[in-house]
Amino acid sequence: MATETSWDRYCRYLVRDEALGFSLDISRMQFDEILFSDLSEEIDRAWSDLRALEAGEIVNPDEGRQVGHYWLRTPSLAPSEEGAWVEKVRESVNEFSSRIHSGELSAPNGNSFRHVLLIGIGGSALGPQLVADALRQPNNPVTLHFLDNTDPAGIDRVIAELGDGLKETLVVVTSKSGGTPETRNGMLETEAAFAAAGLDFARQAVAITSPSEKSTLFQKANSDGWLAIFEMADWIGGRTSVLSAVGLLPARLIGVDTDAMLAGASAMDALTRIEEIEKNPAMLMALMWHAAGNGKGAKDMVVLPYCDRLALFGKYLQQLVMESLGKELDRNGDVVNQGLAVYGNKGSTDQHAYIQQLRDGLNNFFAVFVEVREGRSGASLEVAEGGITTGDFLQGFLRGTRDALSGNDRESITVSFETLDAKVLGALIALFERAVSFYASLVDINAYHQPGVEAGKKAAGQFLDGLKAVETALANGDGNSLSASEIHAAMGEIGNAFGVEAVFHAANHLVASRPSAFSAERGGSPEHDRFTAIG
Repeated sequence: MATETSWDRYCRYLVRDEALGFSLDISRMQFDEILFSDLSEEIDRAWSDLRALEAGEIVNPDEGRQVGHYWLRTPSLAPSEEGAWVEKVRESVNEFSSRIHSGELSAPNGNSFRHVLLIGIGGSALGPQLVADALRQPNNPVTLHFLDNTDPAGIDRVIAELGDGLKETLVVVTSKSGGTPETRNGMLETEAAFAAAGLDFARQAVAITSPSEKSTLFQKANSDGWLAIFEMADWIGGRTSVLSAVGLLPARLIGVDTDAMLAGASAMDALTRIEEIEKNPAMLMALMWHAAGNGKGAKDMVVLPYCDRLALFGKYLQQLVMESLGKELDRNGDVVNQGLAVYGNKGSTDQHAYIQQLRDGLNNFFAVFVEVREGRSGASLEVAEGGITTGDFLQGFLRGTRDALSGNDRESITVSFETLDAKVLGALIALFERAVSFYASLVDINAYHQPGVEAGKKAAGQFLDGLKAVETALANGDGNSLSASEIHAAMGEIGNAFGVEAVFHAANHLVASRPSAFSAERGGSPEHDRFTAIG
């Protein structure tokens, strides 16, 4: 029997969709077709999970909620009430954006809004950042700025960059509950900056939140009379929220054709709804992830988009993939410690960074190349003899790197699109959303909860309680210098849940962040450092 050539394998496993200008190439992955039969039971479970999810069944029993981000781009699939809600939110986003663009809704000084400051965290920031970076144009109606952390220096830098433009800045605060600390802190800092500039924050603020009395953001926006409130539903998770008001509003404000983005996602959803393995690119992708990592995430996924406008795509996928798949327990409650680590930046930049290790170092990864064939819409400059252009070089680096990796037993997947526009970006996002969902079904985990994130929030809250206790212990020290152990002993009962090392870090934080109130005297080692409350 003749050996299958790389060309034969490429033709055999390539999936193409001409309407989307899309193809998926898995031929450089080292799998045998017996994989499909070996995992037939798991694949059947994935098809069943797909149908249940889109039909509106409770697929996140931990939180007792549906998962309906697929309804956002095809509301006809949703139950009638939810479908009508999706249409209503879309219309409100489009109508509000039109009023901003026309100047009907303007800044308090009478000028048009020139800037939008988006305050969010996780998916509430990563999605809009990806869309803005991929689709922004030089003549955008407004410029986007982001507060996506509780870093005071980062907040100061963004506010300083806005400068006098703060008076013509629309602020969009995104939080389903209003209780997310990073978002709440960014809102309070921004509100204070507006007050310091003599501006009325409420006249320039918009909320994207749950329309519920349980949402402190909804209560604040409603009572303070903010410009608008756009609704979030409890069946939209943060990492899959980019095609809700969370991503649609900032995208629409900078001039993105959000209807096209939704249409692209809907078209990819339809393609990945086909219950035939060889015709379903998301199922094939999920199966390749499974094969590469033996169903345990044993190999990392390195994302390499050969397109500057997709430089943030790897960062976006880190949350989508790792928050969805990084789980301790399966759906039966058994310990499985699942996950799939994601990293990457862009090609060909990273050929001068970590491609050396990818080719010659540890074989602990598989690569995902993302190709956009159209480099620019106009003519290109000849940069090398024979009419060679910059785009020719980029294609050469992509193909050369792919061959160099496979020539040294390294696996890769290639996702290709003819161009990059709003429709394509919607399709690209939807492809990976579905692949994540399928992979979770294959390994029998819940992709739609995040207990580890909640544990981190709880630990942060405990640290803040301890920080206040350290501050109190130092303040009650009558000006005496205290070691970390002495502070710990003075904390009383709360010290039982707050170790001496945590006390040491808290005391150092107080010295660094409140230098007029606390000081430190360094000893030969941390145990000999002493801390004092000033005054």
